[in-house]
Amino acid sequence: MPPLRFHDVQRIRILDVSSKRNITIIGGGLAGPLLACLLAENGNTVTIIERRGDPRALGYEGGRSINLALSARGLQALDRIGIKQAVLDTVVPMFGRMMHDEQRRTVYSPYSHVADEAINSVSRGRLNCMVLDSAESMAGVTLAFNATCTDIDIESGTVRYDDEHGCSQVLEADLIVGADGAGSIVRQAMDAIVPIDEGTDFISSGYKELTIPAADDGSHRLERHALHIWPRGHYMMIALPNSDGSFTCTCFWPMEGPESFSAVESPDSIRDFFAVHFPDAVPLMPDLVREYTENPVGPLGTVRCRRYHHGSTAVLIGDAAHAIVPFFGQGMNAAFQDCLRLAESIGGHDDLHDALVDYDRTQRPDGDAIGALSLTNFIEMRDKTASSTFLLLQRVRKQLGLWFPNLLMPRYNLVSFTTIPYARVLRIEARQRILIPAIALGVIACIALPILWALDVI
Repeated sequence: MPPLRFHDVQRIRILDVSSKRNITIIGGGLAGPLLACLLAENGNTVTIIERRGDPRALGYEGGRSINLALSARGLQALDRIGIKQAVLDTVVPMFGRMMHDEQRRTVYSPYSHVADEAINSVSRGRLNCMVLDSAESMAGVTLAFNATCTDIDIESGTVRYDDEHGCSQVLEADLIVGADGAGSIVRQAMDAIVPIDEGTDFISSGYKELTIPAADDGSHRLERHALHIWPRGHYMMIALPNSDGSFTCTCFWPMEGPESFSAVESPDSIRDFFAVHFPDAVPLMPDLVREYTENPVGPLGTVRCRRYHHGSTAVLIGDAAHAIVPFFGQGMNAAFQDCLRLAESIGGHDDLHDALVDYDRTQRPDGDAIGALSLTNFIEMRDKTASSTFLLLQRVRKQLGLWFPNLLMPRYNLVSFTTIPYARVLRIEARQRILIPAIALGVIACIALPILWALDVI
């Protein structure tokens, strides 16, 4: 078997053997406009329908995470539409994790031994505006904001919606794309014809966002280039840096129980809980009680589908197809990979049905895989990163990876710093679980045998 070239960047080549098509994309968040750019590049006519107002004029509407983790897969897609560097100019790179214990001690663990490998903290709102600008600049792309879908006929490719003036509009499309998130109305319309939705698996934890504001001089109050984690067994808090000097903190706690959102509600219980479990964060959060009281608790779950398309007329991308829990920071990155693969499939097939079958064949295993990987990483971040034994084993594994780079690479690095398909990452990790003990024993033997020989033990 040839050695794996983990740092190869997969180049997506979008052919143009197809006729030009009318495509309607439901959803103008991150994935929809990016896909519109890729499709319009091949001469397709694309209309994006978005129920919200234009965030470039109104500001980004809340309700979703304020910042996101942008890594190799997402950067590949942004490079494809020509805005990678512009986006990188706005991010804060995070080169490792900073663990905080209850005694205010910190331990830093780099993500990679490669100097420039980082996870990038990016503003969701700013990135949304940038991909919308790119889409709007493309010939053949139309954006419709404040547009409420009233009916989707999957079989005929007809979308009816009320525009911003309340007037009814009808779009006839060759293809309807559901880029409308975990509660996708496109997925619901597809499921009403042939059941494809296997449901949402909610976990027992939810999330709430808080803020560590910038210092008076605008600087960051914690290490800027790190993802900060306060792991506490069955619950945790994390903090991602923002370019304005602030941090967005997210509490991932059980919904019910003695140490949960339901148990921490009154101002006194909020202060007491944070003082005991996150003591070094409390002085940095002057609005803790107000934010905790006012900000909602969001649910966390994984959406699973039997199929990502219906015939030749409808297809799902991103969270509409495979919403995942956020613990690998891959939701946006996975959605952007969907866009690349779907555009490649459409551009490479004369027949739309063949294109969608090809897309489903490649992306559905990856959607299932990143869902599983994200849940695994949740357990690791929450339960294990505070363990000195776990951290020691991680150092050993990283060292073995340095010695045997073509055989071993940590799961996190495979997911975050390469574009290797997620399903293949699972297979590689399974192989490495077998290889690591064997390699470790071999290394120990190589060290021990000369010593034993010198001591005349053998």
